[in-house]
Amino acid sequence: MTERNPAGRAFEAKRPATWPVPLRWIALLLVSAVIVFLLELMHLPAALLLGPMATAVLMATMGGGVRIGSRAFTSAQGIIGMMIASNMPLSLFSELKSDWPIFIVGVFSTVAAAAFLGWLMARTKLFPGTTAIWGSSPGAASAMTLMSAGYGADMRLVAFMQYVRVVCVVLAATIVARFMGVTIVDEQATVWFPPVDWLAFAATIAAALVASWVGMRLKVPGGPLLLPLAAGMVLKFSGVMPIVLPPWVLAISFAAIGWGIGMRFTREVVAHAARALPRVLLSVFSLIAICGCFAAGLVHFAGIDPLSAYLATSPGGADSVAIIAASTNVDVPFVMAMQVTRFIFVVITGPATARLLSRSSQIHK
Repeated sequence: MTERNPAGRAFEAKRPATWPVPLRWIALLLVSAVIVFLLELMHLPAALLLGPMATAVLMATMGGGVRIGSRAFTSAQGIIGMMIASNMPLSLFSELKSDWPIFIVGVFSTVAAAAFLGWLMARTKLFPGTTAIWGSSPGAASAMTLMSAGYGADMRLVAFMQYVRVVCVVLAATIVARFMGVTIVDEQATVWFPPVDWLAFAATIAAALVASWVGMRLKVPGGPLLLPLAAGMVLKFSGVMPIVLPPWVLAISFAAIGWGIGMRFTREVVAHAARALPRVLLSVFSLIAICGCFAAGLVHFAGIDPLSAYLATSPGGADSVAIIAASTNVDVPFVMAMQVTRFIFVVITGPATARLLSRSSQIHK
């Protein structure tokens, strides 16, 4: 079986699949559900994406790959783009206006530190092309993973780097919060099938699908994610219509993306990722430590309380950081405004940063 280009075309595992197709799909669904359940029990972030991705990697390397159509993959990106936009706080611009110097310093310092570490990894030729640079971006894990393929990076290894960072950052944030004497309140159980405004839901899905299709047709790298994200932000901040995405729709979308990425893995890629893990962890822990120093600077020079400063500068895992922030006595609007501002900055500047750093490190595709 062959694998088509990573920009979103249909693909399958490279190893010959010997299982009957219906059995492969049943195994994919069941094992994904079990792993998601276990990850949720451990309160690990991005469980809805990581569970399906891990299952797909396992099946692809065992000869049980399935075909994930490009339409399903593109549509899922559109829905995730809308979801990201819906989570943008309405207080974002007021927070930026009141403390803009702090945001400029906080965002730029974290991004610069991550870019430098990515450049160092690229110099070692640990990963091919611009993969190390995309994988080192501080935040926007799903966006960076999906956009990276359109710019010549290996989406599989970018996903590996990004989600290793997300898990480490969230665990570190939890440990720091507990060290400061803060008890983290468990996240409330998800209501998978809440009452839905079906008209608003249909409009949201239609907007997501149309925007993702246009993004794909325009052949803009990352277009199927970025155009729905932009459209969702316009809808969110203009108040034209509510963005309605029930948890079950997001679960399906995350699963489609996880399967789509995971089915691209081969045994060789998995072995390479395993060999690279120690250096990836070293890079992640270095970034966490550097961001901790930036947080200390905010405490000293701007008078921000220590936990708010640490969570605001934490390099990624915005969803989980939001949960920690919401369950503690910190400045939640400040923390989320810093996280969201960095997310937007990383998404906008990611391609240019990757090109610049790849040239300076003399990487050749």
